[in-house]
Amino acid sequence: ADDIPSEFKGILNYAVVGLMQLLLTEEDAEDLDVKTVQPLYDSVISNAKSLMINKNHDYGEAWRSMSQESYTDLILAKLLRIKQIIANKEKTLISEGIDANYYDIINYAIFALIMISEGKH
Repeated sequence: ADDIPSEFKGILNYAVVGLMQLLLTEEDAEDLDVKTVQPLYDSVISNAKSLMINKNHDYGEAWRSMSQESYTDLILAKLLRIKQIIANKEKTLISEGIDANYYDIINYAIFALIMISEGKH
């Protein structure tokens, strides 16, 4: 079994891959070389970092008072929301799309990893 930080890293990476797949056609996604993948990866990470900085500016560092279990719960809620959106053929009335949920998952995983690295969990 993997340790907890490895699990959060895996979640983060799966969310990045999910976002990259949203940017590709089915034909593109079959066999990708590094020249194709690297710019997509960099773009997703850059967008996630910008989102995290903006949300941190809006909400302060409220995330620092959350427990590791809270991050896990939030990630699971986002995964369920993605599943609902897919089941609804990606139509949403007022909620954010799949991409926004993946970005939230990335940021929750990063917050958990920061807290773990600081010995807070």
